[in-house]
This record gives sequence, C-alpha cells and structure tokens, in this order.
Amino acid sequence: MTDPNTPRYSTQPVPPLSPAEDKQWAALAHFGGILGWLPPLILWLIFKDRGRLTDREGKEALNFQITVSIVVIALYIVGAILMVILIGGLFWMLAWAVQIAGVVFAIIAGVKVNNGESYRYPVALRLIK
Repeated sequence: MTDPNTPRYSTQPVPPLSPAEDKQWAALAHFGGILGWLPPLILWLIFKDRGRLTDREGKEALNFQITVSIVVIALYIVGAILMVILIGGLFWMLAWAVQIAGVVFAIIAGVKVNNGESYRYPVALRLIK
C-alpha cells in the first residue's frame, strides 16, 4: 500500500527550450494561425515560460488571430443585417478576404520566424501583453 502523504506527481521544473526548439515552436505558433486563434493560444500557454522567442511570437500570433476573428465575425453580422437590402453579400465577401489575408500573413510570419527573424503583423490589436 502506498503512503497517502506521498505526492503522486513529480514537481520538477520544466527545462527551458533550446534555441532551435524555441524557434520551431515560435514558427509553429504562427503557422497554427492558419487554423484560427486556438492553436497559437495552446502553443503560447504551453511554451511561454520555456522560451523567450516562443513567448513573444506566440503572443503576436495570438493577437493577430484574435483581431482577424473579431473583424470576420463583425463583417458576417453586418452582412447578415444588411442582407435585407441586398448588399450584405459584399460584407460576406469582405469577411472571406480577411480570412484569406489572415492565412497569408500567418504563413509569411511562420517563414520569417523559422528563418530566425522576428515578425510583427501590420494590423493587430495588442490584447495579450
């Protein structure tokens, strides 16, 4: 029988990421933005304390993908409201354009970070600091 006072899980600190791993996870945070804001959030939460580059680039990717999501949702809502007067389709096309731009910028950012550079999106709300 085991001692009930013995902890069941190890509380050893997690080692920091190597420079190559830090760069890899930072790039993956940007590439994850292709799928929306959830992959950058998960990667940032897991690796933010283990690598400076991953912390900085993960926040950047997350802020940009949250901004894209807000704009797309707003465009869909305005488009749905204006569909009554037959111009709502324009807003839905704008929403698609914003989503495509989000994917393109995520790929550009991932490539730049993977090459060892830092990337700052041209338009993003800085919600996570």
